[in-house]
Amino acid sequence: MKLHTHEWGTGDRVALLVHGIMSDHRTWRRVGPALAGKGYRVIGVDLRGHGASGRGDYGAEIFADDLVETLPAGAELAIGHSLGGLALALAVERLAPARAVYSDPAWALDAEGAVDPATFVEFQRVPRALIAKFNPRWEAADVDVEVATLAAWDPDTALSISGAGAVDGTPAAPVVPSLVQVADPSIVVDAALKAELARRGFEVRTVRGAGHTIHRDDFDGFMSSLDGWL
Repeated sequence: MKLHTHEWGTGDRVALLVHGIMSDHRTWRRVGPALAGKGYRVIGVDLRGHGASGRGDYGAEIFADDLVETLPAGAELAIGHSLGGLALALAVERLAPARAVYSDPAWALDAEGAVDPATFVEFQRVPRALIAKFNPRWEAADVDVEVATLAAWDPDTALSISGAGAVDGTPAAPVVPSLVQVADPSIVVDAALKAELARRGFEVRTVRGAGHTIHRDDFDGFMSSLDGWL
């Protein structure tokens, strides 16, 4: 499926942004312009079932195939958050970016101790005030974006990856030079996995005090952790 995309900037270098579940390209409202200011043409997608993209069958491999169908190969940088990190990891060999960044990636779906994706359905109708309470470090604009993206999200995307047993999409090794950004604390990357990822050849950096959506919880920390990768 060809996905809906949004672009920032007109630079010679290309950066790709892939959002997490329940979101869409609008989650990158600060990251996109920041990368554009560094000389990138930035392309943010809406995964199928999210934002302005179409609906249909869902699954991790399907999300990855859509990225390959939609995005240019050979970008200088690709960043995937949460579910977007899983989709990017499954597509990275075909997309062949020069560098990949996995921001608190949800590589283990329904694994022991992981959050069941089906629980996210309950958040679709959470009132704005409660979203703000759950995310005290977000700017008001980020809360507004969350309300809008939840309204545009198809909850079947979560149900399709729930209840299928343990699914571990953790890459055996980085296909391209790869950074893993980790929240503090992280609900998807624990200390043991951080150590294992480093052993497998990933660079691992923790953004101290940031929640799962690092780029909204601590934008400055998110950007600082990309030092040397941009």
